[in-house]
Amino acid sequence: MNDNIKSEIRALRENSAIAYLASVNEEGYPQMKAMLVPEHASMKEQYFSTNTSSKRVDQFLKNPKASVYYSDNELGKGVLFTGTIEVCIDHDTKALLWDDNSWQYYPKGIDDEDYCVLRFTAETVNYYHDLKNTTLKINEVIDND
Repeated sequence: MNDNIKSEIRALRENSAIAYLASVNEEGYPQMKAMLVPEHASMKEQYFSTNTSSKRVDQFLKNPKASVYYSDNELGKGVLFTGTIEVCIDHDTKALLWDDNSWQYYPKGIDDEDYCVLRFTAETVNYYHDLKNTTLKINEVIDND
C-alpha cells in the first residue's frame, strides 16, 4: 500500500475534533451522530463517551455494526472506518476517557451508571481523496498501534 495514503488516513484521524458515528436503528436504517473525539491513540480501536441511557447505546446493544467518519472539508478528503461497537461499563475502560470536565455530565463520577464508553473496533477503511476511493482492511493501515 502507498505509505502516503496511510499517512493521510492517520492525519485525518489525528486532526479531527469531531467524528460522525453511525448506528443501525431497529428498522435497519442508519443513524448518524456527531461525537467529540476524546483520544487519537489508535487507528483500529477508537473510543467515545456517552450516556448509558442514550438511544445510540440501545441501538449498539441490539446491533453492534457501526461506522465512524472523519473529514477535512477544506481538502475534500474523508475516511470511513467500518466495524463494530462494544458498550463498556467497566471502571477501567471508563477511566480511559474520564477528565475534569466529565463531572458536569456525570456527577457520581467514573462509576456513574449513566456514563459509558463506546469502543469501536475497525475492520475496514475507505479513504476518499483526489475524487477517488481507496478501500483497505484495517491491518493494511495500522503500524501495530
